[in-house]
Amino acid sequence: MLNRHARETFSRVFTPLARLLLRLHVSPDAVTLAGTLGVSLGAVILFPLGQLFWGVVVITAFVFSDVIDGLMARLSQRAGTWGGFLDSTLDRVQDAAVFGGLAFWFFGGGQSFVTGALAVACLALGNIVSYARAKAESLGYAANVGIAERAERLVSTLVVAGLVGLGLPVAFLTWTLGLLAAASAVTVVQRVLAVHRQAGRRG
Repeated sequence: MLNRHARETFSRVFTPLARLLLRLHVSPDAVTLAGTLGVSLGAVILFPLGQLFWGVVVITAFVFSDVIDGLMARLSQRAGTWGGFLDSTLDRVQDAAVFGGLAFWFFGGGQSFVTGALAVACLALGNIVSYARAKAESLGYAANVGIAERAERLVSTLVVAGLVGLGLPVAFLTWTLGLLAAASAVTVVQRVLAVHRQAGRRG
C-alpha cells in the first residue's frame, strides 16, 4: 500500500530533522499537535475561501508531521500506546478539516453540490473504514484488507484539489472523490466480511 512504501521513503528523508528536533528538546507529541493545527487551519481557512492550491500548499507543509513524530518517538524510545492513540485521534481531526473545508467551498462559492456531497461521503466512509479496522482488532480479529487506506484518500484528494486550484476542471475532483467514496465503501464491506469469516471459524 502507498502508506507503507511512502513511510519507508520519507522516514529516510526526515530522520535528520527528527534527530535535530530531539536535540532541541521538542517532544513527539508537540510535533503531532503542531502538524494537526497547521493542516486543520490550512484546510478550514483557505479551502472555504476557494484557495484550493494555497490550501494544499499549507497542508502539505504540515502533513509530514505524521511521519516525523513517529520517527522521534522511535529514536527516543518513547513509542507506545499513548502516542499511537493521539496520532490516530488527530488524524480524524485532520481528515474532518480537509474534507469539511472542501465541502464548505463547493456547497457555497464553488457551486458544485455533487462535489461537496462527495467530500462529505469521503469523510464519513473514511471514518468507518478506520473504525472497522480498529474495532475488529480490539475484538481480536484481523481486518487489514481493502483499497482505501487514509494515505491514498488524502494524497489523491490533495493532489487533484491543488490542480483544480490551478485551473483543472472541477469535474476531475468530483470524479476523484466519487472513486474514493466507492473504494471506501468497498473496503468497509471487505472488512465486515473478513471479520464475519473469522467469527464463523471461531464458532
